[in-house]
Amino acid sequence: MEWLEILRNCRDNIKRKIEPFLGSCQPQECLGVGAGGDPIKIVDIVAEEAVVETLIKEGVSFTLISEETGVRSYGHKPKDVYVTIDPIDGTTNFTRGIPFYATSIAVSSDLKLSTVFAAMVADLFHNEMYVAQKGQGAMRNENKISPSSQVDLEEAVIGIDLNTYKVYEVAPRISRVIAQTKHIRHLGANALELCYVADGRIDSFIDLRGKLRATDVAAAWLVIKEAGGEITNPEGRPLDAKLDPKEHIAFIASGNKIIHSRILELLMA
Repeated sequence: MEWLEILRNCRDNIKRKIEPFLGSCQPQECLGVGAGGDPIKIVDIVAEEAVVETLIKEGVSFTLISEETGVRSYGHKPKDVYVTIDPIDGTTNFTRGIPFYATSIAVSSDLKLSTVFAAMVADLFHNEMYVAQKGQGAMRNENKISPSSQVDLEEAVIGIDLNTYKVYEVAPRISRVIAQTKHIRHLGANALELCYVADGRIDSFIDLRGKLRATDVAAAWLVIKEAGGEITNPEGRPLDAKLDPKEHIAFIASGNKIIHSRILELLMA
């Protein structure tokens, strides 16, 4: 299948379906708790339905893995492929009018992160789309991307997610990294921030909380790998995980091996 074209069609359908919700800048009512444990907003459901609708229209048989509604099967051969989605990455940003949110879709041959072979992370505000296919590199829109060559931590832009969860446990571990750099960021949509590492816009992104789900990063994982960046667990081992809404991970992603090794040294010091 022409997966990149199918993923583009998914992106286009999502943008059409969520348009009525743009511009409200008001928190949305919670519709319950999703399979991944987070509150569900109506825009999440609308975006997920847009993906499913597009895949069915394209004639795809698939197993859907979603942090919103869990694992569901579609078509006559649902184990042909597994489609892992985060319908809206950065839902709070979206609902409050903060222009940094995306949709994330990964296609894999099995229920393992390491089997993802096609991926898209689409910035739904800035009309930028990161895509990757295994063995074929990564692109932003039609342009091939590569990560940063920055090796000086003091000048590096480092993304760090300390979003309340276990902050008293995580902060001491990462304080040595924070002390070494002047430019700390967190923008509120982790898949898109990982793609910024792949694209050289930021030099590293760190999440040690063990809160983020494998479903959140499945697409960005392939984008980073295909762009030539580094992504490992906090012990420096290759990042892999079961593709399941309840599977949580911690990771470090960097533009190159040198700065990645330096961050690992500081974390384990």
